[in-house]
Amino acid sequence: MINITDQAATKLKQLLETQEHPNLFLRLFITQGGCEGFSYGMGFDAEQKADDELFERGGVKLLVDPHSYRLLRGAQIDYVKSNFGEGFSVRNPNAVTTCGCGHSFKTRQEAGQPEPCGDETPTQA
Repeated sequence: MINITDQAATKLKQLLETQEHPNLFLRLFITQGGCEGFSYGMGFDAEQKADDELFERGGVKLLVDPHSYRLLRGAQIDYVKSNFGEGFSVRNPNAVTTCGCGHSFKTRQEAGQPEPCGDETPTQA
């Protein structure tokens, strides 16, 4: 199960209403990379695949592919506002380590493929 908070569902519904396609899904996925090995991704998708997991809250339909779901089972999508800004966050109970920005993680069973954080271009002397 993946939970979508009321705040996230409200914001997602607002974003969906600005799109030209009326029946879009929100797709949550995991990619290799980031400081810790895996990174979160989110985007609109018009197509549900046969093996996708489907979750719904407040009129928002969330799709998750099987590989991503394995790493996201039990997660919560929230929309948070703070003095530093606002945006979506993923609270993932499977993550044992996260990077400082919260967009990258690794699990106890899988490390992913970590990449250098930030701009680590070597300087010339």
